[in-house]
Order: sequence, then C-alpha cells, then structure tokens
Amino acid sequence: QLNLCDKRDDFEDILEERRNSSDLRYALRCYTPALYKGLVPCKASMLKNIVLQSDSLQYVISQVSAECGESQEAVQEEASLLLEEMAHRLQLGTIRFFAFTLSKAFKVLFRSVCVNEEGIQRLQQAIQEHPVVLLPSHRSYMDFLMMSYILYTYDLALPVIAAGMDFMSMKFVGEMLRMSGAFFIRRSFGGDKLYWAVFSEYVKTMLRNGYAPIEFFLEGTRSRTGKSLTPKTGLLNIVMEPFFKGEVFDVNLVPVSISYERILEEALYARELLGVPKPKESTSGLLKARRILSEDYGSMHVYFGQPVSVRSLAQGHINRSQYNLVPRHIPQKPAADTQSFVNDTAYRLVRLQEESMVLKPWVLVAMLLLQNPDGMDLSTLTEQADWLRRLALTFGAFLDWPDREPCSKVISSSLVLHKNLVCVSGGRVRLVVDEPSGAELSTNEMAFNQAVSVLSCASYRNQILHLFVRPALLAVALQTANSNRRDEVYNCFNFLWNVFSNEFILCPGAAVQDFEEACFLLGKCGAIQELQQDIVTCQSGQTTLAFLCSVLDPFLQGYQVILYINIYHHKRACAHTHKHCFVFLTYAGSLKCYEALSSDMQKNALAALMRLKTVRKVKYDVTFAFSKTHRGLVSHLVMYCRFSRPFIFC
Repeated sequence: QLNLCDKRDDFEDILEERRNSSDLRYALRCYTPALYKGLVPCKASMLKNIVLQSDSLQYVISQVSAECGESQEAVQEEASLLLEEMAHRLQLGTIRFFAFTLSKAFKVLFRSVCVNEEGIQRLQQAIQEHPVVLLPSHRSYMDFLMMSYILYTYDLALPVIAAGMDFMSMKFVGEMLRMSGAFFIRRSFGGDKLYWAVFSEYVKTMLRNGYAPIEFFLEGTRSRTGKSLTPKTGLLNIVMEPFFKGEVFDVNLVPVSISYERILEEALYARELLGVPKPKESTSGLLKARRILSEDYGSMHVYFGQPVSVRSLAQGHINRSQYNLVPRHIPQKPAADTQSFVNDTAYRLVRLQEESMVLKPWVLVAMLLLQNPDGMDLSTLTEQADWLRRLALTFGAFLDWPDREPCSKVISSSLVLHKNLVCVSGGRVRLVVDEPSGAELSTNEMAFNQAVSVLSCASYRNQILHLFVRPALLAVALQTANSNRRDEVYNCFNFLWNVFSNEFILCPGAAVQDFEEACFLLGKCGAIQELQQDIVTCQSGQTTLAFLCSVLDPFLQGYQVILYINIYHHKRACAHTHKHCFVFLTYAGSLKCYEALSSDMQKNALAALMRLKTVRKVKYDVTFAFSKTHRGLVSHLVMYCRFSRPFIFC
C-alpha cells in the first residue's frame, strides 16, 4: 500500500495481484458490474434503432431533406451509414482478450499501477445513482486502455469511449477497439448538420438510458507538452443538455488524473512539437512499437476524483425554465449564460485533474536542470531538489516521495530511470543531446537536437507548473512593479495573467481569485507580507521569489522571441514556411531559448497576441500572415523578461 506525502486517498497497486496469479483466470473471471438503477444494457443494434427513430434526429433529417432537395429516405439512409461508421459494438469476449494481453504488457512496462480505491468506491456508487461521465486527463495513448482495464479489474461497468477516426485506419486493431467500447468521431464536423445531429443524439441516448459510463477527454487530444490543454466544450455541452432539458435528474462528472513517471511517447512528442509529422496510426506501426516493451517506464498513478454533480453546479447559475419554451426535440443553440457555465465547468474540471496529478521526484529534477542548462553538480542538485520538495509540499503538491529514503538515493533512482534524457559524468548532471558519431552537424541541426533534449525534459517540468504558475506570476509582478502598492502589483500580475491565459489553465474572469491565491501561498511560505495597502517582500523569501521568477523565464523569453520573429523580422510572418523555421532555429539557437521552437508555445503566443489585439490575422494567397497593430505588448514583455544574453528589438 502506497501513501503519498499529501494524503488524499490511499493507493493500491493493481499489478501486485496480477504478478502473483493467472492472467488467463483474471480475464475469464465472472464479470457482473452494478449498473445504473439496475438496468440491463440494450444491445448495440437496439441502441442504433433508438437513435435513428428519435424525434430529435427525425426533425434534423426533415430539415436537411428540405435544404438539399433529397428525399427523407435518402437522408435517413445517410444518417444510418454515419451511425454505422460511428457506433461501438461492445463485446465481452473482446474485453476479456484485452484484459489478458494488457495484463501481460502492463507488467512488463510498469513497476506499478496505483489506483485510489476510495475513488473507485465513490464511482461505483455514482454509476448506480445517475448517468456518469468519466473525464480523464490525456497524456498518452495508454490512457483509455488503462481506464477500461481498471474498471474491468474492479468489476465496474465498462465505459463507451469517444475516439478519433485516426484509429479506424488501423486494420483489425480499429475494429478491436470498437468492440471494446470505442465509438469513433471525426476531428472536425465543419457545418455538417446531419453528422452533428447523429453524433449528439447517439451520445445523449446512451446517457439518458444509463447505457454505460461515457468517457472522453476534455482536452480533446493528447498533451505533447505535459501541461493541461485548454478544454474543448463541445462534448461537455452534449452530456449536460439532457439535464438542462429535464430528461435526467442529474449527471455525475468524474475527473480522473492519470500520472506517468515516464511517458511512453516521450521520444515522439518533442519532435512533433518541432514540426516533425506525427506518425500515422497503423497496425504495422503498433507492431513496430513493440520495442517499448524492453524499456522501464516506472510507476503510474490513476486518481478517480470526487463525482461532480451538474445539478449542484447549475443551482443559481442556470435557469432551466428557458428550455420549456421550445419542444425538447428541436435543437437549440446554447444561450450565452449556458455556454459560460459549461466553459467555467470545463476549466474547473481540468483544474481538479491538475490538483490530483501525482508528481514524482523527477519533475523537480527536470525543473532544476532546465534552470541550469550547463549542468549541475549532483550534490547541488540533490540539495536543491530537497528544498524544492519542501516548497512544493507547502504549495499543496500531491507528491509521491519514498518515505525513509535519503534524498540522494531518490534523486539517483530518478536519474537512472531517465538515463535517456540525462547523464552523470564526473559528479555532474546534464541533459543528453543526440550527437551522431562521425557526422558533422550544421548550427541549425545542433540547435534542433538541443531543442529535442530541452523539450523532452520540459514535458516533465510542465507537469508541476500548475502548482507554481500563480505564485510565479506574482513573483515577477513584484519584481517589476513600480512600487509595493497592492493595486500596482495587481496591475502587473493581471497583465501577465492575460498574456499567459492561453499557456496555462487560468479560468476566464478569475484573475482576482488567482491573485489572492498567489498572495496566500507566498505568505504561507514566508516570501511576502501583506499589509493594508502594500505587499512587501521578505528577506528570508528572496530565494523562493528568485526561483519562481525563473519558472516563468522560458515563457517570457519564448514569447519575446516569437514576437520578434513574427512581427519584426518578417513583413509577412507565416509560421509554416521553411525560411521562417530557419529564422526560428537561428535566433532561438543563438539565444539558447529552445522552448520558443515549440509549436505549442508559438500557437499559444499568437493566440494571445490576437486576443490582446497586438496582431491581426490576414489571409495572404493560401496562407495566413500576422501583421502588427502596435508595439505595446512587446515593450511590456521586454520589461518583464530577463535574458541571460542581451536581445534588442529593432
């Protein structure tokens, strides 16, 4: 049994029993999950008939028929084909096959898979009372396989899982996933009214009937950076609508936090962020990936959070009587207050995921190594990691740190597990950079390889950023404000908060609450003292404040480089030309600001610039360019940024 430094629930390693008993007996055991209000699930074919005959879908079919001039029978047939392409065909035999094969694979890949059993008990109760929606974090393809494996292990109802159409290109495997509960959706619906109607009615029918827990990823796709992505609200809107319309009494939303000590796709993510095309999902690619079975991926934690009642959340925020004015089967665009409520709920759920992420010692080591790009003495790294551990716990980290083991042993164990990213030589620890023997590399190739190393390490550092980002924003604001007056410090904080609201999970409209939270945390660790109108830094907290400022440095520097390249270097800046990539490599490499090369940071920075009306998007031939509107944001960022090497805007 594992206990974490900051106790929430106790964890149990579900692989321990698997290592000591028959996998075949486990896969073929009696499986009798408790269901929603004791209902017997209908067959997949019956579910399709319910969807196709629903008043809601029939209404849209008649609309589409009138708009396109086709007969209703032809549109009905098209809807049936769309549903056939989309729908799952859950079969217990396939589940048993996966239970057997995944048991074999997980025992090789992971030292342990730890689950909070209290969360499982809460989920078991919730499934029997109201429709349940499972909302896991998404860092790996392994997530949805592990979720179903865990629910099967604990004899819980297996979820139906929203999956991208990419998997359909995998012969045999795609159909196996369909038979294990996956239903497939297109990445983009465009203006396809019929597809949207079929999809939404399919999901709502499963939810209304308590067919099975519905599972999807709020972030929409895997995070390549280790940070949580801005939530997508389309599916969340769909699963909440039956409650808004009074078709169900309540809906339980269950955030699930999945934490990896080492990510299986870590070698791919950094290259994808640098523009290397993502490998296409295929059965042959899956077979080639068998080599990962020779690697050690450490431990994994899955934390099932408290079920969140939509009914409780909506009380006092949503007036459901507005839905009585229109027949239920007629599609309605969500009102502004409803959309705002769904958006706020999405951010709240992602924050709950973040707060329950189990952090390993390696994330602290990664953070320190990135702040010291020339390497660190092992003794210094160990000492600073221990200091950072104490600070993280003060801030409320959910940290898995081995009890009764000296810090030096913990750090050494982390370095061994991540030997592909770091090396220890002569008592000094530094990042590993791929340098093919006998090959002469150009400056840009060396910058690219260095960027791969930095971004790979940053994906682990980013796992803990949610803990430090608000205090870090305040630390930089304190450093740059013209006075100690609270209102001036808040103005600086608010500016940074707005700039980085695409980069981190900062709930819209919550700048004041985040400022108060940051003040509380810095006061708690003794870094500041709050007076009536002033915020004063304490001498004893200078080390903490300096560290927190350095947490934001890569982002301040990265945004400044992106601003310069996109606005000043090119009259028509387009982030997808070879020339532009060359310029990025040159500038980022010379400044050692490798995180500016990340497509994720570039996307977030440009989104912030457009939102703050610093640039505007202009269509030019078949590409899009960004033209500057004013230089105010640049001058502000220059003030906040602390480059190790001078960087001057023209």
